[in-house]
Amino acid sequence: MASDKITLWGRGSGRTMRARWMLREFGIEYDIKPIQSRTGETQTAEYTAINPKQKIPLLQHGNFVLTESPAIITYLAETFNPPHGFYVPRDQQCRAKLNEWCFFAAMELDAHTIYIIRRHQGLPEIYGEAPQAVASAKEYYKKQVNAVSSQVADAGTYLFGAEFSIADIMLTTCLDAGRRYEIELPEALEAYLNRVERRPAYRQAFELNYHGLRKLKPIRR
Repeated sequence: MASDKITLWGRGSGRTMRARWMLREFGIEYDIKPIQSRTGETQTAEYTAINPKQKIPLLQHGNFVLTESPAIITYLAETFNPPHGFYVPRDQQCRAKLNEWCFFAAMELDAHTIYIIRRHQGLPEIYGEAPQAVASAKEYYKKQVNAVSSQVADAGTYLFGAEFSIADIMLTTCLDAGRRYEIELPEALEAYLNRVERRPAYRQAFELNYHGLRKLKPIRR
């Protein structure tokens, strides 16, 4: 039905990767509007009318509009039937533990550190150089990932054992960002990334999200 149509706006960032990846994990059909940040595409009258924040990603499900990548992947997990092996908690305490990981990745890693590094190391021509802020952000990032490294190692294959979840999507995109900015990760987190990046849905989503922008790393043996 037309009212059930799903459209995803955005490509080329870790945050758009989360939404693409989730849609692939669930095998959900969707249309893509491959607009990118800092191209002027998010500032058009058409897009601004849908999303005044002028950010990506954005999900349209019929008449329902949703922004913010953690909210998008949570909505998809709770709206559609999960595939075998995908963890969707059904009680309050389990849901709270899932949220704890998601909020940790979104706030302590993405918003608090990666955002600073991306702006002032990755895009100094736009946002200016701030070497002291970048160095401080990298140190804080390392402190936080070191703090959770043993928890990740003890969890099993993924954060909730053998079952994959939206928390894994959130954490993986943040660890990938740290690695791209040459921040050394603990051995347990490197092993975790190696496992997650073998998932077919990850590799398919990566190729779609970063086509022409980044190359997929070979699977490590």
